Amino acid sequence: MAAPSDMKHPPSALEYPASWYAASANAAPARPALSTDVSCDVCVVGAGFTGLSSALHLAEKGLKVIVLEAARVGYGASGRNGGQIVNSYSRDMDVIEDKYGVETARALGDMAFEGNRVIRERIATYGIQCDLRNGNLFAACNAKQLEALRHHQALWQRYGNDQLELLEGDAYQREVGSDRYTGVLIDHSGGHLHPLNLALGQAAALESLGGVIYEQSPVLSLEHGAPVTLKTAGGTLRADRVVMAGNAYMSGVMPELERKSMPCGTQIITTEPLGEDLARSLLPNDMAVEDCNYLLDYYRLTRDNRLLYGGGVNYGSEGSADIEGVIRPKMLKTFPQLKDIKVDYAWSGNFLMTLNRLPQFGVINDNVYYAQGYSGHGVTCTHLAGRLISEVMTGRDERFDAFAGLPHQPFPGGRMLRVPLSALGAWYYETRDRLGI
Repeated sequence: MAAPSDMKHPPSALEYPASWYAASANAAPARPALSTDVSCDVCVVGAGFTGLSSALHLAEKGLKVIVLEAARVGYGASGRNGGQIVNSYSRDMDVIEDKYGVETARALGDMAFEGNRVIRERIATYGIQCDLRNGNLFAACNAKQLEALRHHQALWQRYGNDQLELLEGDAYQREVGSDRYTGVLIDHSGGHLHPLNLALGQAAALESLGGVIYEQSPVLSLEHGAPVTLKTAGGTLRADRVVMAGNAYMSGVMPELERKSMPCGTQIITTEPLGEDLARSLLPNDMAVEDCNYLLDYYRLTRDNRLLYGGGVNYGSEGSADIEGVIRPKMLKTFPQLKDIKVDYAWSGNFLMTLNRLPQFGVINDNVYYAQGYSGHGVTCTHLAGRLISEVMTGRDERFDAFAGLPHQPFPGGRMLRVPLSALGAWYYETRDRLGI
């Protein structure tokens, strides 16, 4: 149910967390809250990337889809992340093969680059304006990490990515104006974009196919059955099937999903506009960058030549009270030439981490589907998830089941100890990164 055109307006900081994304978002319709009793073929809970990808794929197959969103489209991680199109998963294929076997690794490997393609298909098909740029790279901070990048290149080539380029020694400065690294691996098939505008564009595409989105409609309860009954403050929705796609922002509705995952916060700052010359001296070919540390830094340029820089992890919470104080020193370690540049925006947001760092897919009571826990690799994998959910609902289950079959264990120590134990583990790996061992 698209709103009339005279209701369109730029999202305000009161509706979205203040960020460069919110300040530069495309016009979006003011969608109403659910205020009556309705029914549909599929109800999707959450209008982030997982939910929108699922809803759009299902609507394209002719199903009646309604989305319930607790806040605004793209309010959570989907509208706050680093905006990098990074292929594969948070655990790479050799780790998956070692832990879960060759067959599982091959099944997941065959899909490792598909989410990237789904994003590009959506942008092209629906004319979504989201500042798409090509190319991202992984930057090694020491000799050990550079050797890991050589292995990474060979591994991804085995699984079909032939668009990789390794630059060793000073050659990497063709792409990054920093003295911090020992080399980089470029993935020319990757890229970066404005994630909130990607979400808003997919929401509009869904509505063009007859899908309905209710904003400001948090689900208060879910009653299993046929149909499933979901209640909000304003109404009741009955659906033959449900997709739970709230990820780190779904709390209390299905506690059985929460034991095996943990919300984690990351922080991002965005500088004032740098001007063309300074911006190109930092990233001459407009690549997005992430380093190879356990608690990695990531950055890229925006369309108006700001540097968007993020990093760090806060286990169990959104982030520091002084985001600029945490992230600015990281930025200056990489680009000391920015010491006199002001920061215009600083924000944080949650992503959902699993113990094995692989996403959780599954079905409860035969008609409640879920996909979550992308562990920092959500931009691409969420879009793959939507395609797989649409497949399993329409008779093709083998690709969804390859993920659903992955074993997931609760975090050690339960809810009380998962944060301190995870922080202790992160400290160990951060120390190894710092020492280059």
